[in-house]
Amino acid sequence: MLSRLMSGSSRNLEREYSCTVRLLDDSEYTCTIQRDAKGQYLFDLLCHHLNLLEKDYFGIRFVDPDKQRHWLEFTKSVVKQLRSQPPFTMCFRVKFYPADPAALREEITRYLVFLQIKRDLYHGRLLCKTSDAALLAAYILQAEIGDYDPGKHPEGYSSKFQFFPKHSEKLERKIAEIHKTELSGQTPATSELNFLRKAQTLETYGVDPHPCKDVSGNAAFLAFTPFGFVVLQGNKRVHFIKWNEVTKLKFEGKTFYLYEKKIVLTYFAPTPEACKHLWKCGIENQAFYKLEKSSQVRTVSSSNLFFKGSRFRYSGRVAKEVMESSAKIKREPPEIHRAGMVPSRSCPSITHGPRLSSVPRTRRRAVHISIMEGLESLRDSAHSTPVRSTSHSDTFLPHVRSGRADSSERVAVIADEAYSPADSVLPTPVAEHSLELMLLSRQINGAPCSIEEEKESEASTPTTAEVEALGGDLKALCQSHNGPEAEQVNKFVLSVLRLLLVTVGLLFVLLLLLIILTESDLDIAFFRDIRQTPEFEQFHYQYFYPLRRWFACKIRSVVSLLIDT
Repeated sequence: MLSRLMSGSSRNLEREYSCTVRLLDDSEYTCTIQRDAKGQYLFDLLCHHLNLLEKDYFGIRFVDPDKQRHWLEFTKSVVKQLRSQPPFTMCFRVKFYPADPAALREEITRYLVFLQIKRDLYHGRLLCKTSDAALLAAYILQAEIGDYDPGKHPEGYSSKFQFFPKHSEKLERKIAEIHKTELSGQTPATSELNFLRKAQTLETYGVDPHPCKDVSGNAAFLAFTPFGFVVLQGNKRVHFIKWNEVTKLKFEGKTFYLYEKKIVLTYFAPTPEACKHLWKCGIENQAFYKLEKSSQVRTVSSSNLFFKGSRFRYSGRVAKEVMESSAKIKREPPEIHRAGMVPSRSCPSITHGPRLSSVPRTRRRAVHISIMEGLESLRDSAHSTPVRSTSHSDTFLPHVRSGRADSSERVAVIADEAYSPADSVLPTPVAEHSLELMLLSRQINGAPCSIEEEKESEASTPTTAEVEALGGDLKALCQSHNGPEAEQVNKFVLSVLRLLLVTVGLLFVLLLLLIILTESDLDIAFFRDIRQTPEFEQFHYQYFYPLRRWFACKIRSVVSLLIDT
């Protein structure tokens, strides 16, 4: 019987599981792993396949059966982390955006980061002005189709490719103009490098947004960048705290706390699992960007002193060590197989690279939704779970710019929509909103039309609506700093109750230990003195001895019953 158990256990350990990892160019890498294989083993296989040495910036993302996304932990078993039925499907993504992507040592690393930021641009995570958007899109064109050729690129050729969820004809003409006149002669590597340099200057570079709500119930997106912690509401950055100013990160249930030197920011995630994922991402990003050496990494607990919480420790190298290690790389540059942009009208759901809009341009301009319906859909989606179970596509959705006011700079806008894992099997569904909807949402959020316009709006005279909206923002900000008084009282009462319960429990355990040691045959002067007291003799003969005899009788009866059967 023992041999059968051992053989079954060994067969279970030797069982192989199929894993499919979607890469940044939307190709797939498939391999098999054993049951006890760690995340590091799978990641090393993948990096060997990509010929990647500067691998600390990247990670593997997956979605669990509860539709919550996670980063694969390299020190734990892959099978135990996924908790789903094989074959397993994961995504290879940039986990830590380099503070200066142009300073990366190898071209293969820069190319992979380029693919990630191109994906961020398409899915609305990277916000920019129209002029910057045109330049970034032109760099992508130059990198992937080369110099402009009148014989190959007819009029309107830039409209066959979709770099953003939606864009106007004027933007398409601007992209083509820059591609024709300014970028001729640039190699793919040069265009990608210029793209990275431009993207790195944008305020939302490196943003991987987590949907939350502030203490007033307003939708917000929290994110960790190479430079610090940011909070986005609408399309406005309402908080930015540098990493050296963040003193503590904590979560309790759905509530996430960020401690700064003078304030405490409180936000509420959709689920406890989403809040824990947010906390773990914050711990890892802070360790990677803030610390000087990986030996300074410490295990972090989410709990207070008197109740159990989650414990987590970042297990990789920090940014400074990665840069020092990259400087020592000496090898021939590996060959890069770039995926060219080949537009296809027959496949509207074509993944990253060229994308055709699934709606014709004439029809796109005719699509409208009512203001109230649009706002209600945005509010409802902010309460939904962070992952869609149908498409698993990136759905951190931007609002669509209107075709009016062509003389002014317009930008993509972050919508109040739940964010899904980076898995671009299907294109991001985008609702087309009118200019009135954008203006109304601007008044409600108290935000300018973009992060860039925030600076431009300071020079203009504020309207009454904007003043009222600013007052509401200040009120919400104060509430997020101080917190409701009732909530603070409740937390204090809970802390006192926990302290009392822990104290009573410790006293009870110490009393039991003292009784056991006193009744034992341990020959110590302290216990001999206790045994000679009248109180102990009374306790021993009236309580302890009868209780011990009762337990002995019960044990003998159970043993005899087992022997008879």
